Amino acid sequence: MSGAATEEQPLPRLALVGLLGGLFAGYLGLTAVIPVLPGFLRERHGAGDLTVGVVVTVTAVTALLVRPVAGALADRYGHRTVMLTGALVVAAGGLLYLAPLGVPALVAVRLLLGAGEAALFTAGAVWIVQLAPHHRRGQLIGLYGVSMWGGISAGTFLGATVQQAGYPAVWVLSAAAPAVGAALVALVPAPPRTAPAAKGGGLLLRPALLPGVALTFGAAGYAGLAAFVVLHLDERGIGHGVVVLSCFSAVYAGTRLVIGHLPDRLGPRRVATWCGVGEAVGLLVIAVAPNLPVAVAGAVVMGVGFSLLHPSLALMVMNRTDPARQGAAIGAYTSFWDLGLAVWGPATGLVAAGFGYPAVFVAGAAGAIVAAAMALRIGKPVAVGQPVEVRA
Repeated sequence: MSGAATEEQPLPRLALVGLLGGLFAGYLGLTAVIPVLPGFLRERHGAGDLTVGVVVTVTAVTALLVRPVAGALADRYGHRTVMLTGALVVAAGGLLYLAPLGVPALVAVRLLLGAGEAALFTAGAVWIVQLAPHHRRGQLIGLYGVSMWGGISAGTFLGATVQQAGYPAVWVLSAAAPAVGAALVALVPAPPRTAPAAKGGGLLLRPALLPGVALTFGAAGYAGLAAFVVLHLDERGIGHGVVVLSCFSAVYAGTRLVIGHLPDRLGPRRVATWCGVGEAVGLLVIAVAPNLPVAVAGAVVMGVGFSLLHPSLALMVMNRTDPARQGAAIGAYTSFWDLGLAVWGPATGLVAAGFGYPAVFVAGAAGAIVAAAMALRIGKPVAVGQPVEVRA
């Protein structure tokens, strides 16, 4: 018998508290060091911009490579086991900051943390779907993302605040928070095992490939917004780019909380298509905004669209994947997000240098339209024994 919840079963609220709380605490610890690590590298190691950039972002390398592997291991050995291991690895990485390490060793620690983050997130992403009734799976995928982004926001704020007590205080926080997360995950009963999983297919696992590529194109707009909205609005004499980013983040989280059930009710294919269109419209509004209210309106439209794009595409992956391989499939799918940021970060920089800041948002809108078109063309679920897509 599968561990997935049926439509008649109530939500296992205590289990969700442990799982979502564990993810929140893990990401809090991961990101607490982000606002202080550049200053630490410059002050203690005399690092330049290139070194700072490598140390801060190198976690994405192992996260990209490890996510499919972590998903396959979760299918084989259990999602709680892999998620718990990921939280403990993140906690251990936090403790290693306390050692007198040089830059190469710090790079190694960051690579280790990327692997831990991949295991923490990927195993939990499939586990939460198993806990959810079928008609609320998309909603809970969205709430899972809200927990992650909440941990990121809290971690960066607390890290900057705790730094006033010195760097060791930040390192202790980066270890203690994931340790709490591991304790929360350990309190959740392990889900029943499904049939033994077949071998995964890495990033090329077929059910994850098209939704993953669509997610990669959808990431273009976010990469451009995060990197250039402040500079774009300053150049236009508007300023207050941080306000636009904050509005985007608030709408992103609020959308998942208020209407995160739409992929379940209307069907993920339909919602993903309209979300891509909404993201594109919002980006184009920001590109031509003559004043702050219009720029904020664009951020609101983009936030609504972008918020439900990921859970809708993830639900399409789940619907098209055999239960025994869903961990590997979600791991492969989420790796495309890392791939998208790795590609679009430099690409948007080249666009800005060559064509100006408005072109960055036009390019992001084009990527969102490609994502919408791909979502529209992805076929119906074909995995044996999987539920078909719900349509209104």
